[in-house]
Amino acid sequence: MTFRHFAPLALVPSITALAALSPPASPRLALPIACAPGRTCEIQNYVDRDPGPGAKDYRCGSRTYQAHSGLDIRLPDMAVQRAGVDVLAAADGKVLRVRDGVADISVRDVGATAVKDQECGNGLVIEHAGGLSTQYCHMAKGSLKVRPGDLVKTGTPLGRVGLSGNTEYPHLHITVRQDNVVIDPFAPDAGVAPNQCSAGEDLWRPEARAALAYKDRVVLNAGFTTSALTMAQLETGGLARANVAAPALVVYVRALGLQAQDVQLLTLLDPAGKVLATSAAEPLSRDQAQRLFFVGKPRPAAGWPRGRYTAAYTVKHGGKVVLKRSLEVTL
Repeated sequence: MTFRHFAPLALVPSITALAALSPPASPRLALPIACAPGRTCEIQNYVDRDPGPGAKDYRCGSRTYQAHSGLDIRLPDMAVQRAGVDVLAAADGKVLRVRDGVADISVRDVGATAVKDQECGNGLVIEHAGGLSTQYCHMAKGSLKVRPGDLVKTGTPLGRVGLSGNTEYPHLHITVRQDNVVIDPFAPDAGVAPNQCSAGEDLWRPEARAALAYKDRVVLNAGFTTSALTMAQLETGGLARANVAAPALVVYVRALGLQAQDVQLLTLLDPAGKVLATSAAEPLSRDQAQRLFFVGKPRPAAGWPRGRYTAAYTVKHGGKVVLKRSLEVTL
């Protein structure tokens, strides 16, 4: 599945061409969201660097889609969104424009027509020094804390991550512009040549650069529950927790950025190390923006033995392990 939320909106001129510009001396950008990539959030999409009909991120990978103009930092599910995750100012600056009042609802439920000219949903634009600006999209209705003309410092809470505008999942989309032209904060001076990958100096502060280190594949969700599940249930959050009375023990993983010919393997072991369930998927026929994979076992007649249950998730490509995750739960 390819996610398309079309972040450019009516808050600023819609400019889809990337600029081959040198980064300004200042400011450097801080992490624009109060989460920890790799633990409580993950990057879903990068800027599309390909000037043609294809899509390519700044590392010449597939973690983007056609004409995507920013960075998407995704929350694990709607339960995390409802608990509240702040959107933060990436640098000192002045708030130029703000929009609030757009409902938090998946575009799958309302259709793209319902959010026409409001694709960014609730959001704002901040002007920084040196002609730089940042735009923040898909924020929660009623959560915005700033107004046009406000001066903000790096890390100032601007509002919360939501589900407004043209999006199917809770995330922050941030677009960076230099003199009103979209640039890629990971490689602002790399140009648009098809084979230029990771060229030039990025715009991030060191701590943000480390947090946003590139990964071609990542695990967004992983855990144990009590029954088979759907992508919609996983996205809603609040899955039943595994326990000794559970009618089944199911281990699940949702991965982002899987590639064609990737092979997934998931194995569940009991406290004695015996295989309870295992599954090896067929090689993927195409790249996948997200993929849910799970395996489980019904409760035995004698009940679940108490102890530590473990699981191992592995993705191989061309026989080489390219992603893995270990899990455990005690019953």
